[in-house]
Amino acid sequence: EVQLQAFGGGLVQAGGSLRLSCAASGFTFDDYAIGWFRQAPGKEREGVSCISSSDGSTYYADSVKGRFTISRDNAKNTLYLQMNRLKNDDTAHYYCARQVSGTDIFGDWGQGTQVTVSS
Repeated sequence: EVQLQAFGGGLVQAGGSLRLSCAASGFTFDDYAIGWFRQAPGKEREGVSCISSSDGSTYYADSVKGRFTISRDNAKNTLYLQMNRLKNDDTAHYYCARQVSGTDIFGDWGQGTQVTVSS
């Protein structure tokens, strides 16, 4: 069974930092691009960042560029998201997902983890 479990969220003051982790199991982790997504109340889910399976190339949404860093440890089947200089607008439920092979679609969503940034 494919599982992607995000954890590491919490309550943090604006300007602070958090590191999210995503533990993967049930598939060959290093064969897949993996991404972070988030959804705030009343808003659509948006892509935050993703990292390729091959050369480690990364993508960031404009809203997080320069503040968030995505990384992966294939030996530990774990994806990370280092979030610095957090803003109120970063408040959301964060999910990790893997890219469906041969498509631009991400799936196998886990339960996610809540990040709340206070003023």
